[in-house]
Amino acid sequence: MRGLEGRVVLLTGGGSGVGRAIVERFLDEGARIVVLERDPAKAASLEAIGSGDLSVVTGDVTSYADNERAVAAAVDAFGRLDVFIGNVGLWDFSRALVDLSPTELEAGFRELFAVNVLGYLLGARAAAAALRESRGTVILTLSNASFYPQGGGVLYTATKHAGLGVVRQLAYELAPEIRVNGVAPGGMATNLSGPKSLGLDQQQIKDIPIQDYQEKYSALERVIEPADYVGTYILLASSHDALTVTGTVFDISAAGTPQRPQ
Repeated sequence: MRGLEGRVVLLTGGGSGVGRAIVERFLDEGARIVVLERDPAKAASLEAIGSGDLSVVTGDVTSYADNERAVAAAVDAFGRLDVFIGNVGLWDFSRALVDLSPTELEAGFRELFAVNVLGYLLGARAAAAALRESRGTVILTLSNASFYPQGGGVLYTATKHAGLGVVRQLAYELAPEIRVNGVAPGGMATNLSGPKSLGLDQQQIKDIPIQDYQEKYSALERVIEPADYVGTYILLASSHDALTVTGTVFDISAAGTPQRPQ
């Protein structure tokens, strides 16, 4: 029996990076998946997988109505919802406080917190009733920046520290029916982009030598691919393997204490 056989999963941001790796591996493990994806091209790429166990909803995580539509799509298509995975995020390309104008600081704060924090809260709120019924689980993608400096700039790091607080608080509020946990990957070469308000929406993390940093500064001294991170999500999404785990964020970055790249 596959590890996620019959589990119904709603994932936000499944078109690339860790999200796409989750989709592919979860399907292999027997899950049925609905993806909320904003980018039409990425949505089309997911639909091209052609699996009856995969449905795609085009929408924005910062819209409660779109999150509601995605939850309804999961329940309508598969009869229930067992797992909500909040995975959409923006990176600030390590913009330091003093390098941001006051206008950029305000606008960047609003955009990054809207996507990286509010998007998770809206998704969890929309999914809560269905997850209570199934005694399901919430999994949020965070970052090693939830624990350490130098995983981004001040705005990104603030959002990921906020995400850590969201996991801990929701684990308390939604217990005992719903478990809430987080997964904190490190950097990887994906098309993760930045906020439009900072003019970073056309830049991608894979455009910088992130793989060189991984090999030089991580404890394992190896390049990490998105698929390498998925095992922890499978553990937490299981109906039986993590029943005692809630309020926890797993740091799977293999980075140790970050150092400033030379």
